[in-house]
Amino acid sequence: MQREEERPLSGGNVSAGVVRVGDTVRRPTGPWTPAVHALLTHLHEVGFRAAPRPLGIDDRGREVLTFVPGHVVWPDRFSLLEPARRLARVARLVRDFHDAVQDFTPPPDAHWQVLVPAEGDDIIAHHDLAPWNLVAGGEGQWAFIDWDTAGPGSRLWDVAYAVHGFLPLSAHPDWQHPDAAGRLRVFADAYGLDEAERRRLVPLLGRRTRSMHDFLRDRAAQGVQPWAALWAEGHGDAWRSDAEYIEQREDHWERALLSG
Repeated sequence: MQREEERPLSGGNVSAGVVRVGDTVRRPTGPWTPAVHALLTHLHEVGFRAAPRPLGIDDRGREVLTFVPGHVVWPDRFSLLEPARRLARVARLVRDFHDAVQDFTPPPDAHWQVLVPAEGDDIIAHHDLAPWNLVAGGEGQWAFIDWDTAGPGSRLWDVAYAVHGFLPLSAHPDWQHPDAAGRLRVFADAYGLDEAERRRLVPLLGRRTRSMHDFLRDRAAQGVQPWAALWAEGHGDAWRSDAEYIEQREDHWERALLSG
């Protein structure tokens, strides 16, 4: 029986060995794969469809997931997040995921791939909710992909990371948004953050962003790939600059979140 053609999938920073076969995606597995599949199965069982569905392991030991058609937002489709109502849609999608995962009970032997230690552990978080992991499909079908780093975390930890990427909160002039504060308010309103959560989010925005710089720095010092290569390419500098940009404007973010 002839095998279906395998088409390498690119995008993101860790895509080696990821291929499309028909309407499925095949990816290398890790010790975390059974727990991630349990998570994705739960999400689909409770009606959350904005994620791939796991289909098992193929005869080459790769995980099999449903293929999510569409375009990844990063790096050249940020127009998909305009006007602000589309950014609000991302926030609602994050909230829908967090609500769907609230009742998930991980397997007793669950092993998660922990890259950056999280603040809080009230849910199993995605940990990489960003434009490079959002697929915008036809007929309004949007979905988050790349769940390999899911693990214990908190709603606000996930939200802080998502805010950085989707607004975006960037020091780089090519990505910096002139109405970042207004977009932050749109995101918080659409997600449904209460006043106490908004106050806690403000300092967390900088800490979550800086944690990515520290992660890359530490892995690069250990020579761990692909993180060492990303550090050498300047990704650490970008995360540090973004963290400084965010931290220097905390009063600005607080006013946007709490005014009115």
